[in-house]
Amino acid sequence: MNILEFLLLLLIAGVCGSLGQAITGFSRGGGLVAIVLGFIGAIVGTWMARSLGLPAYITVQIGGRAFPILWSIIGSATVVIVIALLTGRRTR
Repeated sequence: MNILEFLLLLLIAGVCGSLGQAITGFSRGGGLVAIVLGFIGAIVGTWMARSLGLPAYITVQIGGRAFPILWSIIGSATVVIVIALLTGRRTR
């Protein structure tokens, strides 16, 4: 994996993490948090999909590996919901 593929992977993970935060309506942090959520969401979402016997619907091939877009968004939304339940909502 070269640097361009790595940066593309970070961008896609950030978008997936941001979408997961937008779906739940709960956000803690900026772009770096969204990137981390995208990667954690990919792990959690893929685990959930395998447990339920569901296939990978939307994937992107980056550096010879598949990144599950749909499961990353669903997994990051699940992680954000758990974080929101544990920490409570911020009022502004």
